[in-house]
Amino acid sequence: MLSRVAASFYWLSRYIERSDGILRMLKINYASSQDSVQGFSWEPVIRIFSGPDQELINRLKNDSRAVLKYLVIDKENANSILNIITLARENARSVQEHIPKDLWQCLNEYYHTVKEPRIAAGLKKDDPISILDVLIKQVMLYYGTAEITMERGQTRSFMNIGKYLERAIQSIDILDVKYGSINDNPNLLTDITYWKHLLQSIGGYELYQKTYRNGLEAENVIEQVVLNNDFPRSVIYSINNIQRYFDRLKNNSNVNDYREISFHIGKLQSNIKYSSVKSIGQVGLHQFLTHTKDDLYKIGSSLNEYYFANS
Repeated sequence: MLSRVAASFYWLSRYIERSDGILRMLKINYASSQDSVQGFSWEPVIRIFSGPDQELINRLKNDSRAVLKYLVIDKENANSILNIITLARENARSVQEHIPKDLWQCLNEYYHTVKEPRIAAGLKKDDPISILDVLIKQVMLYYGTAEITMERGQTRSFMNIGKYLERAIQSIDILDVKYGSINDNPNLLTDITYWKHLLQSIGGYELYQKTYRNGLEAENVIEQVVLNNDFPRSVIYSINNIQRYFDRLKNNSNVNDYREISFHIGKLQSNIKYSSVKSIGQVGLHQFLTHTKDDLYKIGSSLNEYYFANS
């Protein structure tokens, strides 16, 4: 497979996964903002998806509608849903001959839906949750179509590596920023609603209820988001799948390149697999998550160097 084609599928998948994470986070936090008796701050959400720009945070953090507009349709925000899906579509267009017609149409529909005037109008003055649901369904339709139409070859492996790499980084960022907020407000540590919203924003609340019988506790949340092999958005689940789909890329022509990256993935997988909430606490959660994210970035850089010819 050409490196250009592999890179396009990898980035297409990362952009789609990122859009899914942003939309789900916005939906849960908007609902939370409506239930909040005290002033609601969007600062953690802005930090996760737009970085530590304090001027931007101060300008938007108390304005729900402004945050929705900025993260969904703002053309000046490189990480808005509109710009992300535009990039996803451009990557798909560059390899259109390798994409099933149904999947291309599905991605096009997502792109045109984001651009519809009703989306901007709904975010501004109507019910934003129903608008976010429209876009979330577009992502779900994309994933379902990809699952039943993509051939089981290298293209799908690169797509899934991109998806799970992006997902692992998102789960780490969400956990890290949410726990970081506790430093400024220690009362959040025992705030059940706070942990419930964190789990809901990554689709993990129902599994938590089935797994843990003693209520919402911070240590159990860490265990589920980092170490739970059955939670589709946990860090270990994502890394296991990166390893699974990377193994399928091995062939006689790339043994040395494969071995180099496989070593990094396997090392990271072992570090997570043999960790516990207790050992993570001894290292420090922020430090543990930072090192894990750095290792994920190194895997992404190695893919660029060895498989996408971007060294």
